Amino acid sequence: MVKTARTLLVAGSLLTISAIADAGNKAEQFSVSPVIGGITFDGRQHQETSPLYGGRLGYNFTDAFGVEALFDYALAKGTTTDNKVDFFRYGAEMLYHFMPDHTLVPYVAAGFAAVDYKHEAFTNGGSDPKGAFNYGVGLKYFLSDNMALRGDVRHLIYRNNDDQTLQALEYTVGLYFPFGGKTPVAQPMKPAVAKVEAAPAPRPASVVAPVPAPVAIPAPVVVPAPSPSSSLTVAPASVAKGQPATLSWTSTNVSACQIEPAVGAVQPQGSLKIASLGSTTYTLNCSGPGGTTSSKADLFVVIPVAAARFCQPTVINVLFDTNKSDVKAQYHDELKQLGDFLTEFPNAKGVIEGHTDSVGSKAYNVKLSQSRADSIRAYLIKKFNIARERISAKGYGPDKPVADNKTAAGKQKNRRTEANFICN
Repeated sequence: MVKTARTLLVAGSLLTISAIADAGNKAEQFSVSPVIGGITFDGRQHQETSPLYGGRLGYNFTDAFGVEALFDYALAKGTTTDNKVDFFRYGAEMLYHFMPDHTLVPYVAAGFAAVDYKHEAFTNGGSDPKGAFNYGVGLKYFLSDNMALRGDVRHLIYRNNDDQTLQALEYTVGLYFPFGGKTPVAQPMKPAVAKVEAAPAPRPASVVAPVPAPVAIPAPVVVPAPSPSSSLTVAPASVAKGQPATLSWTSTNVSACQIEPAVGAVQPQGSLKIASLGSTTYTLNCSGPGGTTSSKADLFVVIPVAAARFCQPTVINVLFDTNKSDVKAQYHDELKQLGDFLTEFPNAKGVIEGHTDSVGSKAYNVKLSQSRADSIRAYLIKKFNIARERISAKGYGPDKPVADNKTAAGKQKNRRTEANFICN
């Protein structure tokens, strides 16, 4: 009984090791994957990040290429209302697996599905599915040849009824159960051939074979492994912040080396350019049959002191044609100076003032001057990526003339936009 138990234990261990060794993605396999996770919607959809549940049915054409049908469900709550929305996604995607015969199998995926929201506030209480493109990455970790853990991330892109492009990020974990697939063909074992040796010829009875004298076998001589050695240098030893330096190293009687920090494993001899952001002590550690060796080199990084720069108030003057609020190309250089000023001094804030001549009603001119101020503000925000809260716009109409409105030249000077910026 004890012998039988031992035999079963050894056989079970061999089967477990064989299953893990044979694990990996295989051709012509079907699979089932239950998954759970979450989905995060972009801000325009006004939906909270919600738990997500789903499943996958897959088939591998080869070890690397496969296809999966998918179904996902999430109950999303609005961020601006208490309404809850049923979110469905169903479709298919193609998968390409890297290193399919390994225990850890990364892969990429892309596909097309239908995205469907169901709620009484949408589409008269019915469903209105939209096509959605998705792509992403995943990872399978095989616990055996018939079960693996999996994790996935997908980027979803789709459009709503207003023809707006919407996006969402879906992230799941789950189990992967493959079945079927090709069975390896066992190779037939060659029969063992017994070696038959010819019997020695009988000696004549009258001949006695001499007994050979014993031969002394010398003891093996143990030669100790040579001790390893190494050296590490950095040139130049002192650099300004962001400037490169070169690490150089040599070693003898070693089998493996690495440099810390941040470099990692290296060849026994070599050089490497580095760009350290701060003073660092680099260490070369090597090992070999005869022991270990270590060398150090210091890199000093000098941080230059920036010269003091001052924020000064800035004023510009942009003129407009009659009844126009568009920015003329001749003022782009002047506006660039203001944009560069606002980029250099992020604490600068100010106001764009719009003005008009006296032609037309005051109400019309106030509206036109506001449009001119808004035009300059929008130009600065878009062209130079300036934060909106740093710039305000105000239209004064004809209330602040700088010239006589009785002449054409005076009217031209009054059709202007002024900007005043200072640093807090």
